[in-house]
Amino acid sequence: MSEERRDAFKLSCDWLSIQEVVDTVSSTSCGALSVFIGTTREDEVEGRKVIGLEYEAYESMAQSQFSRLCADIRDHWPSVIHICVHHRLGWVKVGDASVVMAISSPHRRDSQEAIQHCITQLKANIPIWKKEVYDTQEASWRENSECSWSSHSKLQQEHKNAE
Repeated sequence: MSEERRDAFKLSCDWLSIQEVVDTVSSTSCGALSVFIGTTREDEVEGRKVIGLEYEAYESMAQSQFSRLCADIRDHWPSVIHICVHHRLGWVKVGDASVVMAISSPHRRDSQEAIQHCITQLKANIPIWKKEVYDTQEASWRENSECSWSSHSKLQQEHKNAE
């Protein structure tokens, strides 16, 4: 029994529905549905408390990169049936979900490994940027350490090359 695979990606300024993401990847042919929910955490940066994040995206490029990510996931885990990622844009207060993703497959190992790969690659390659907003009303754009263009990533690569 063959099922047409679904890849769904949504950028939204609205609250994210975990149930909508789960429903998008549900399948009677799958015994595993792995979910990742990334929330905005309360953090302290240089003595300032983070009260929320503001997200922006280059939407058409984000969709294109998501299609590439799905192809990459299917190359590594051919049994993956459905992939769904919803990411917030705009203001996200502490405690709210910034990203919800789910992947279904017949067996749990593939969906679990694929979901880990998905969040790592999303942070590294999808053009979504976040600005931390602090209790002082100051704000600062932050880079994901996974991004190939980030200074953190460059430092890690320099360390590997020195070894």
